[in-house]
Amino acid sequence: MDETIHQRINGLASEEEELWGKASAAGGLDESERERLAALQVELDQAYDLLRQRDAKRSAGLDPDEAQERPPRVVENYEQ
Repeated sequence: MDETIHQRINGLASEEEELWGKASAAGGLDESERERLAALQVELDQAYDLLRQRDAKRSAGLDPDEAQERPPRVVENYEQ
């Protein structure tokens, strides 16, 4: 499962990098591209959060497969 999450993160990060590259080369992004970039950032936050949950459960001797992806409203409101 962790490998699948890592693959998802890599795919999302690649798409994010492409959009940032396009923004740099073209002098910005259009509305749909900005929306996609924002969605990618949320999806990345969710994926990283899921990995952290799995690691924490594993470290505590619990089943990492019990970890669940949290909704955007949760992962986007964490205090840093």
